[in-house]
Amino acid sequence: MKHNMKEIIASIAFIILLAAFLDPFGRYMPSEAAMMQMLALLVIFAVFAVFVWKEKARDEREALHALLAGRIAFLVGAGVLVIGVIVQSLDHAVDPVRAGVSNGVDSWLVHALGAMILAKMLGRIYAQRRQ
Repeated sequence: MKHNMKEIIASIAFIILLAAFLDPFGRYMPSEAAMMQMLALLVIFAVFAVFVWKEKARDEREALHALLAGRIAFLVGAGVLVIGVIVQSLDHAVDPVRAGVSNGVDSWLVHALGAMILAKMLGRIYAQRRQ
């Protein structure tokens, strides 16, 4: 548990900062504060990504735990995006990026889900060729 403390702290900071983007207190943030919040989000994501990328298992059990955690994270993320696409489709408004786009072709949710699936596929191919 001690060797994971930095990763846990980075994860909690990342979640808190993401929650702040929802404006839970109902107050409008001036543009300077919003820009600082976005910068902080990028920095904390970079720290989190370094922990995820650099994690190394000391034995087979830890390797299994890391693989299982990655699989669960992927499925939860993809599931949330699928639910978002379905909900927006039922509302006939699939997250248009540009004003006036109503067919959902430029949907951020669809692109994010596609990127996750493509990255999973390419990562698996890379890992199989490397091993």
